[in-house]
Amino acid sequence: EVSAVQIGNPIVEKKVLDTVLQARDKNLYRAITDCGAGGFSSAIGELGANCGARVYLERAPLKYEGLAPWEIWVSEAQERMVLAVPKKNLKKILKIFSDEDVEATVLGEFTNTGRLEIFYHKEKVCDLDMNFLHKGLPRFHLKAIWKPPKLRKPNFRKISKIDPAEALKKILASPNVCSKEWVIRQYDHEVQGTSILKPLQGRKADSPGDACVLRPILDSFCGIAVSNGINPRYGFIDPYWMTASAIDEALRNITCVGGDIERTALLDNFCWGNPKDVKQLGTLVRSAQACYDIAKGFEVPFISGKDSLNNEYVDEKGKRMSIPGTILISAISVIPDVRKVISMDFKKPGNLIYIVGITKDELGGSHLYYEYGIDGNSVPKVEPISAKKIMKSLNVAIRSGVVKSCHDCSEGGLAVAIAEMCFAGGFGAEVSLKNIVTDMDRPNDITLLFSESNSRFIVEVSPEKEKQFQEIMKGNIFSKIGNVTNNENLVIYGLNGKILINENIYKLKDAWQSTLKNV
Repeated sequence: EVSAVQIGNPIVEKKVLDTVLQARDKNLYRAITDCGAGGFSSAIGELGANCGARVYLERAPLKYEGLAPWEIWVSEAQERMVLAVPKKNLKKILKIFSDEDVEATVLGEFTNTGRLEIFYHKEKVCDLDMNFLHKGLPRFHLKAIWKPPKLRKPNFRKISKIDPAEALKKILASPNVCSKEWVIRQYDHEVQGTSILKPLQGRKADSPGDACVLRPILDSFCGIAVSNGINPRYGFIDPYWMTASAIDEALRNITCVGGDIERTALLDNFCWGNPKDVKQLGTLVRSAQACYDIAKGFEVPFISGKDSLNNEYVDEKGKRMSIPGTILISAISVIPDVRKVISMDFKKPGNLIYIVGITKDELGGSHLYYEYGIDGNSVPKVEPISAKKIMKSLNVAIRSGVVKSCHDCSEGGLAVAIAEMCFAGGFGAEVSLKNIVTDMDRPNDITLLFSESNSRFIVEVSPEKEKQFQEIMKGNIFSKIGNVTNNENLVIYGLNGKILINENIYKLKDAWQSTLKNV
């Protein structure tokens, strides 16, 4: 069966990684790549592109007997790496693998012939010029089309009738926003005791963190932060801004825990339909362009990525359908001192609440509109220059010990972010929308509560640190909107001073937890 799915083995993978790191630290190999798509064909073909390679396929360890040479060559079996090892280091590196019971085999050697030569039991089964292999085929010229969708303007009468408290609970319970604890608890997120900030944070370690922080070397306080950003609903309006928003979200999450975006790198993961379809390719090209533009704007590099294309299915009527084009952006950042990282839960009654960043009329693709069946094309956009300035300033404030907690505004906007900080910390809050900075000519309560404008943060600051915080943030858009309270209610006042939301934080938490609690 040539279509068998690869079966992973995490124990073998861990041993492979450990031994490769040992060999790396002893400088025993000169190049390395994994056997991903195409197996040996891509791994060896890429490593030997500039010189040549000779391979003996019968030496390859097999999971199954009876594989044909071409099957061995292109198999995508997991947990395999290909290394270029100088002959003088061969005994040393093989001993490392042997000591840890990791199977290692000399498959062949790199040559100076400029050719890829493959043998199977002394029979030459392939002989190709490397230059032809990498550059000989004509490039594809594909047609890509993207047109903005024609969406109805939002029904403002319908929006004006929305109950803010009901909307908040609906969004918290939405499958894309609600607690994923049942998934997280199935996996080891302790990471051998090196976790500083875990996926679930707060007083009871059951609330949504922005990023995880690890301390991989226990005799050092240096760590790494890992985060991600994703929102496929924006892609229904414009895949460019979906991608830009995912990048911004991943970087926001790094910033929230104390990471510096100047010491951060990105990875992309495209999940798309058939790129031979002109419309699918159009959305894919637009997403890829955003990766380039926004990463350049933030001056944060992409160091790797992955794509999964041709994700299609046939519906009950026999019509071929593509999944919604979706991109996941991951970010990894160096944390110089893990003792200075912060979590997203409110820490102390009496502390001040600030919102950083500008709130715009950007509800297109939002969870509010989704929950109430409203169309809209005002998808959140990203301004990398001003966003980077905000993130850099916040990083200084966090490293200086001025910020007690920080949480980004993403799905559900300000209302959801503050609710999560409340029930994570076990404290209430009083918030007024009057001081929120916006570019709207006629701002309204619903938009200020639930807009998903990018590059925004909710920040907790102690009164004695307020002046220092304001000094650090000078030149950015920010405003004080409330304070943490010593009760169990989230109270939000509208533009007219009247109460919009007055909800018990544990009832909000129950809404957030209940959707997938019994799955």
